[in-house]
Amino acid sequence: MRVLMTSDTVGGVWTYTQELVTGLIQAGHRITLVSFGKLPMPHQTAWMRTLPGLDYRPTEYRLEWMEVADRDIEESRRYLELLVEEVHPELLHLSQYCYGDIAVGVPKIVVAHSDVVSWWEAVHGKEPEDTPWIRRYRETVTKGLAGADVVVAPSRWMLDAVRKYYLEPARATVVYNGRTPELFTARGAKDSFVLSVGRVWDEGKHMRILCERELPAPVVIVGAEREPGREAAHRPAKLPANVRLLGSRSQAEVRDLFAKAAIYVATSRYEPFGLAPLEAALSGCALVMNDNPVFRELWNDSAQFFRRDDREDLARVIEQVLGDPQLLRDARERAYRTALSRFTAAQMVEHYQSLYHEICSTAGVT
Repeated sequence: MRVLMTSDTVGGVWTYTQELVTGLIQAGHRITLVSFGKLPMPHQTAWMRTLPGLDYRPTEYRLEWMEVADRDIEESRRYLELLVEEVHPELLHLSQYCYGDIAVGVPKIVVAHSDVVSWWEAVHGKEPEDTPWIRRYRETVTKGLAGADVVVAPSRWMLDAVRKYYLEPARATVVYNGRTPELFTARGAKDSFVLSVGRVWDEGKHMRILCERELPAPVVIVGAEREPGREAAHRPAKLPANVRLLGSRSQAEVRDLFAKAAIYVATSRYEPFGLAPLEAALSGCALVMNDNPVFRELWNDSAQFFRRDDREDLARVIEQVLGDPQLLRDARERAYRTALSRFTAAQMVEHYQSLYHEICSTAGVT
């Protein structure tokens, strides 16, 4: 099957795309991939070297959640329409809402990875004010969802958010994200430090909770400190003595840290899925997680939870896990087994292949 897929290079969507594209091409599908947001760094495209059949089209069009994106959205929609005429795909797999209603006569999947309104609610405890930008954003997302043949979300919580803030899709399903277990080292020796990975600038990731007091173990934080399109970096004014901010790192460097860390702390107050905790689990880390509904949905019996956004309880849980070798071993094993049984790339690719064939069959595409 010929699939035209869109992605962006800013966050976890790119990792999701890497796993999905690799699995689909290995299964015999032909993929044209278009990326938006910014041009990828060389280490972000290294995986493509093993996929000679991939047709990759990088662009720098702004993403729909960026405040000054109207012109870019308009131009990129036209770009996709022309690309459909060029490559004749049988299916569009879209990781942005704004392309769900382009008139191309091809079945479309829109993946609801996240959205501004549910992020705002999780971070601020209320919906955003009805500014002209938010109004345009809501209209764009709603039209894109309405134009999709199927809306996919990476968790039940995220699908419920789509229904709550936008519309009831004509057809919707949940496909959990997945990672390839063989990419990670689960059985090596561990060091007694805490690791966390995420965008430092993103209030939804809530990384600052790791910097508000000295925790009972060394803390390593990996992630970008500067929001795309912004000048200022988001860096705490003063760090505890045992906290290290490493900034952005390559996938290989992050995998090395996962392999060494005893505990992974998932701090997010907003997380429609969370690939970093999955990668940590596949690396044999114990999971300590902020008590939010998505982490409960995915990892309920396989993680240690601290009270939501409570830095004192976070310190208590870390001390409890590190202070009890048997608890630490059990927590590591439970997280690893859950990752293998529910969240592998092979399972994700299989689900999408079934969905592709079902959609194309219904639409009369052979």
